[in-house]
Amino acid sequence: MLLCSCSGDKKNNFNGSDITKAKINGNFSLTDQYGKNITLTDFKGNVVAIFFGFANCPDICPTTLVELKEIDKRINNKNFKVLFVTLDPDRDTQAVLKDYLASFNQSFIGLTGSIEDIEKTARQYKIFRLKVGEGDSYTIDHSSAIYMVDKEGDVRLRYPYGFKIEGIVEDIKKLIE
Repeated sequence: MLLCSCSGDKKNNFNGSDITKAKINGNFSLTDQYGKNITLTDFKGNVVAIFFGFANCPDICPTTLVELKEIDKRINNKNFKVLFVTLDPDRDTQAVLKDYLASFNQSFIGLTGSIEDIEKTARQYKIFRLKVGEGDSYTIDHSSAIYMVDKEGDVRLRYPYGFKIEGIVEDIKKLIE
């Protein structure tokens, strides 16, 4: 019996924080950079990385998108998708998202919507979001993590900012298998 309990299930041995038991409702209905309505169920059969940020972010967002670009390159699998959900729908229009994400990877999908839809989606993923400042010079303070959704559409893993790319790539490969 001791041997069985120590053998472990290799399939569930992840590098990132396994948040499966939190049963996060990851579903949303937002608009992509091309004007198409998108829901999480549109990606069934794919492993999906979801990151929340905004185009005017000075550091964490572009750094994370560069990391996601590298992860996508290493995975090199059509069943891996990257979604960027804006936390600044007032400034991050479809055109802004299209241009912004194209500078990282043409296949990345940018999502926007009403402020109510964005705040609802952020709450579902436990993302902190706070608009700081007035006028055009405001910024958005936000938590930064990459969420990984499995092929069945369940939110499975969370990676804090700065997590090692190798560990994320290894986990994605396990989820794709």
